[in-house]
Amino acid sequence: KMGLWIQVYIIEVTDGEHRWTVKHRYSDFYDLHEKLTVEKKVDKRLLPPKKILGKNSKSLVERRQKELELYLQTLLLQFPQATPTPLANFLHFHLYEINGITAALAEELFHKGEQLLQAGEVFSLRPLQLYSISQQLRLAKPTCCNGDAKTDLGHILDFTCRLRYLKISGTRGPVGTSNIQESSLPFDLSVFKSLLQIEVSDCSSQQIQGLSSLRSSLATLCVHRSTETMMSILVPEASEFSQWEPEGAESGCPVTAVIPVWRNLTTLDMSHNCISTIDSSVKLIRKVEFLDLSYNQLSSVENLQHLYNLVHVDLSYNGLRVLEAAHTRLGNIKTLSLAGNQLDRLTGLTKLYSLVNLDLSHNQLAQLEEIRNIGSLPCLEKLNLSSNPMCIIPDYRTKVLAQFGDRAAEVCLDGTVTTEKELDTVEVLKAIQKAKEVKDRMSSGDKKVQSVTCRDPHVTPPSIKQKVCLF
Repeated sequence: KMGLWIQVYIIEVTDGEHRWTVKHRYSDFYDLHEKLTVEKKVDKRLLPPKKILGKNSKSLVERRQKELELYLQTLLLQFPQATPTPLANFLHFHLYEINGITAALAEELFHKGEQLLQAGEVFSLRPLQLYSISQQLRLAKPTCCNGDAKTDLGHILDFTCRLRYLKISGTRGPVGTSNIQESSLPFDLSVFKSLLQIEVSDCSSQQIQGLSSLRSSLATLCVHRSTETMMSILVPEASEFSQWEPEGAESGCPVTAVIPVWRNLTTLDMSHNCISTIDSSVKLIRKVEFLDLSYNQLSSVENLQHLYNLVHVDLSYNGLRVLEAAHTRLGNIKTLSLAGNQLDRLTGLTKLYSLVNLDLSHNQLAQLEEIRNIGSLPCLEKLNLSSNPMCIIPDYRTKVLAQFGDRAAEVCLDGTVTTEKELDTVEVLKAIQKAKEVKDRMSSGDKKVQSVTCRDPHVTPPSIKQKVCLF
C-alpha cells in the first residue's frame, strides 16, 4: 500500500573465514524470543521492548539496532557449546555453518533416509554439505552436540554407507548471501561405500578427495565443468608418483606405484570440461563401454586402444581436424559421434566394420567422394551429415545414398528414412555409374590395343622366311 514502511534489520554473521547476511523484522526477533523463553528458559526481559510511538524514527531505529545486536551476542554467549535450534535457524546456520548444515541434513535423513534408499533414486548433495560432513568427522567431539537425537551425525554416515546414486552440484560464485566459494572447499567421498553412480558438476578436481576409494564399486562416473585432465579424476595419485602402472600390467620399466583399476566402471562421461588430451589414465578403465568426451578441447585421439570393450564413443564438439586409422584406436565400436568438429576427410573411417550409427553433422565435409570411405561399411544404418557444406549440392541425399550401393535402403540419412522415390533415383544413378565404368574400361582396353599394334612406318618389318619341303 502507498505509504507502507517496514523496518528490516540486516544481520551479518561471521564464522571463522565465512560470513553471511540475514534479514529480519522486529516481529521475527519477537517470535524467536518467545520460543527461547519456553524451550531454553531465556529471560523474558532480554529482548528490547516493542515501541509504538515514533517506532520509525531514525533515533529509535538506531537504538533498537544496537539493542538487538547485543541481544543476539548475549544469546550466543549463553549457549557456547550448542546453539539452540530456533536461534540456529534464525541465523541461517543450516545454510552456512557446518554444525547447522550437518544437523539439518541428519534430521532430513532421520525422517526420509530409509525411504530414499528403498526408492533407489539419485540423491543430491552440495559441496558445502560434503565439506561440512568431512570437517565434522575430523573433529574429536560427540556426533550429537545439541541433545537432539534426530540431528546425530550417525544418520548421515549410515545413509552414505548404503547410498547407490549420488549427484554433486557446485556453484560458480558465492553461495547465497555468503562469501563462501564452494569450489575452494575440499570434501571426502570415502564415506560412500556402496556407490554405483556418481555425477559431479561445477566443482574443481583439486577439491574432490577420496574418489579413488570408489574404484571397486562404481559403474558410472560423470564429471562436468570440473577438470582440465582425465588424469586428475581417474588417477589422482599420479601427482605423487613419477612412474606408475595399472595393476596387472606387465612393464619392463621400474615403477614407483601400482594403481588399482576401476573394476566395474562401464560408463565414463567427462563431457563439458577443458580436456585437451586423452592421457594414459584410460589404462585404468578397461571395462568402459560408453565413453563421452564431447564438448572438450581435443585435437587428436590417443590411447583409446587400451579400451577393448568400447561400444559407444562421443567425441563431438572438439577440435578434431583429421582422424586417421580410427579402427586401430576405436576397435569394434557401434556408435560414433564426431559432430561439431572440423573434419573434411573420412579416410580414417574405412575399417570401422562394426559401426552402426555415425554422426558427422556440423563438420567441413564438402566433397561427395569422401562418402566412398564409409559406403562399404557393412553394418552402418544411421548416418548424419547435416550442416556440412556438401548438403547444398543438388540431389545431395540420393547422391550420398548411391555410395552405399545395394545397402542404400538400409541407411537412414540425417534422421530421415529413405523413400521409394529416392531408391528409384539411386538405381538410376547406379546404372549411370555402371555404364560409365564399362565405358571407361572399354576405352582403356582400346588404348591398350592401340599401344600394342602401333609401329613406326619408316621401319621395314622383318621378311618372312618360307620353309620349302622336297619330296
